[in-house]
Amino acid sequence: MCEQSLFMQKLHYAGIISEKLSIPLSGVENTIKLLEGGATIPFISRYRKELTGNLDETAVDAIRCERERLAELDKRREAVLKSIEEQGALTDELKKAIYAAETLTELEDLYLPYRPKRKTRASVARGKGLEPLAEIIIRQKEDADSRAEEFLNEEVPGVEEALQGARDIVAEWISEDTEARRVIRNLFEKEAVIRSHVAKGKDDEGEKYSDYFEFEEKLNRCPSHRMLAMRRGEDEGFLKLSVEPSAEKAIELLEKLFVKGSSSSSAHVAEAVKDSYKRLLKPSIETEFRSVSKEKADEEAIKVFVSNLRQLLLAPPLGRKKVMAIDPGFRTGCKVVCLDDQGNLMHNETIYPHKPQEETKAAAKKIATLTSMYKIEAIAVGNGTAGRETENFIRKVRFDRDVQVFVVNESGASVYSASKTAREEFPQYDVTVRGAVSIGRRLMDPLAELVKIDPKSIGVGQYQHDVDQSKLKQSLDREVESCVNLVGVNLNTASSHLLTYVSGLGPQLAQNIVDYRKEKGFFTTREELKKVPRLGDKAFEQCAGFLRIEGGTEPLDNSAVHPESYHVVEKMASDTGAKVEDLLKNSELRKKIDISRYVTAETGLPTLKDIMGELEKPGRDPRTKIEVFEFSREVFSIDDLRQGMVLPGIVTNITNFGAFVDVGVKQDGLVHISNLANRFVKDPNEVVKLNQTVTVKVIEVDVARKRIQLSLKDV
Repeated sequence: MCEQSLFMQKLHYAGIISEKLSIPLSGVENTIKLLEGGATIPFISRYRKELTGNLDETAVDAIRCERERLAELDKRREAVLKSIEEQGALTDELKKAIYAAETLTELEDLYLPYRPKRKTRASVARGKGLEPLAEIIIRQKEDADSRAEEFLNEEVPGVEEALQGARDIVAEWISEDTEARRVIRNLFEKEAVIRSHVAKGKDDEGEKYSDYFEFEEKLNRCPSHRMLAMRRGEDEGFLKLSVEPSAEKAIELLEKLFVKGSSSSSAHVAEAVKDSYKRLLKPSIETEFRSVSKEKADEEAIKVFVSNLRQLLLAPPLGRKKVMAIDPGFRTGCKVVCLDDQGNLMHNETIYPHKPQEETKAAAKKIATLTSMYKIEAIAVGNGTAGRETENFIRKVRFDRDVQVFVVNESGASVYSASKTAREEFPQYDVTVRGAVSIGRRLMDPLAELVKIDPKSIGVGQYQHDVDQSKLKQSLDREVESCVNLVGVNLNTASSHLLTYVSGLGPQLAQNIVDYRKEKGFFTTREELKKVPRLGDKAFEQCAGFLRIEGGTEPLDNSAVHPESYHVVEKMASDTGAKVEDLLKNSELRKKIDISRYVTAETGLPTLKDIMGELEKPGRDPRTKIEVFEFSREVFSIDDLRQGMVLPGIVTNITNFGAFVDVGVKQDGLVHISNLANRFVKDPNEVVKLNQTVTVKVIEVDVARKRIQLSLKDV
């Protein structure tokens, strides 16, 4: 494609995207240019607000997605045109229709009659010379029965065989007709019902899917979690699913399109319509709608997962404190590690406060000694096996200082401890030590630690293993990148894994930064990044604003002010007769600044407002402060729960149908969406957030099935 054509195509994309997303054309055009120039979404939304019209990350990502969709559509369009042209069947009218197609579905409908086919009943009939008879039938102007004898031969010995073959051809024509497909697709969209029934002989084995043994629901009303549950049941062989509207209505609509008059040919067309719908159209459109409904369910599930992941990654950090972390256990004991305020491992050992050893006094003495020796300020207890018992044991220990005790969700810690990343960090220690270290670091800085773990192993979301894994990974990676860049990263302490998610970097540059740091020592300025091997001007532009240097020679290096704007701050300082350090410390000096005086063609009010915000609180952490939480001391297992109990809990997962809450009994309870509030709730996120502490009422306990029903109403 020539340069001029590419330019026109981009303009075309921008116009379509602008109209679809209701975003000003200039903002879309500039965003596309930035994306094509290698700019990342966090960088564009944070440092190019003047060009985009102040678009946030969601809008920039929407433009990126639409641009990719249109490019894929055009790529397919070119392939379709080439194929039809090679067949010598490309007319001006068809070419115009293909160029006008706005979706892949429209394009594929136009291509369907020309798509190379495997052997079909219609192709066999054509091979027998019956296409002219099919044309007589579809025109419905002659008596097909009397004309059928003209088409008898060795392969077609009888009139009925001739008529049947001709009807097969007509049925295929009907199934490939764009208007017929549009009408049936529209009927599916409005009236299709998804039905589920138990597979033969699977009643007992598939009992967990009993809610769907005899189930039906309008497809357009089926929520994502139900769709994915039924699809999983089908994949596992326990359920049989179907998606279809009323067959009678579908056939009636097709007859209105194709049956004209009441001749014998019309009767053959009516018969071909029924056959076409049941044998060709219905299976084709059903497959399409099963696929589309799965895609929608995936999108919703991924959206839920991404929302949960964001809340988890942005959970309040304890910060730089000396931490003792405990990975609880009964028979194998509790693994104890002591970390300094940078998260470095100082000491590890195992204690046995629980049965069968029950060395409680010795364990308590050891904990108190280690706490004093390493000046421990907080203790993190994993919430896995023996978690509650260990928390209870720790709270009874007498310390010589104030020590905060936190219960930490350890989902994924075991995955991390066996990973390549963990082995590289702690080659001399086994998985139990690595897991305990991960629990402690997760308390200190959840974001920095959780980025090392595959998000699917963190334990949030719904049906994450059933959705499109490629789309899930892309969405999760983008969300991790967004969170990392929102918070900012300490250039001198960040792991290579955390640096990987910084705008403009990636695995290789992240490792190069760590290697440079090991060889040369801590960075003293952002500018020094340019000395890192392979980190060029473009990468520096993209990453610099998201990297922080504490105590460096340039005070703005510990803020989100981009180096490209340092001259603006220096001018502000000069105009107030002060230094940059003074602006950071003195609010009275900042009040004297009239930012309108510093507006230029490159630096607009959005950037200037961001700069002033950073001067007020340089390098501020957008995350909230952590709170100490304690479970009820009356319950330790599901057997201790009683209907009507009111208990403290922590929200551990949010789905479309409600929220799961940990009340300290090793089994999370469900607060169904109907029990979230004394009002109608459309989205659980309106009421609760991940890691939120709540007070819940126990409304039902099923010990056998390990199910706990909770309520947030009237507590």
